[in-house]
Amino acid sequence: MFGNTKPFSSFSVNDIQKAKKFYGDILGLEVKESPEGLELHFPGASMIFIYPKENHVPATFTILNFPVSNVDSAVDELSKRGVRFEIYKEGELRTDEKGIFRGEGPTIAWFKDPAGNFLSVLEE
Repeated sequence: MFGNTKPFSSFSVNDIQKAKKFYGDILGLEVKESPEGLELHFPGASMIFIYPKENHVPATFTILNFPVSNVDSAVDELSKRGVRFEIYKEGELRTDEKGIFRGEGPTIAWFKDPAGNFLSVLEE
């Protein structure tokens, strides 16, 4: 039934213009604006749709992961662009002072978009 479809994911934000600036200018993604919201386009992949929602509640889980070859370099570059990484000092997923988790599983660092949704960069 869904073998020939092109699925895509979506999530909400509380301010579409802040999202456009963050995803386009800060993260450097291809962003297309539509009457319904924003489309994030990735080479060779489906798009991701971002829609405005007045009563938006940020996701408490990671909604978008960006695989990178080097997490340290990605964290350094994004930090220069004003992205703040989450620091976890308790629990199983403790991060270092840069916000990078290094342990069992992938090396990963979490950050939030302007609407409070969790995103990550993780090492391939």
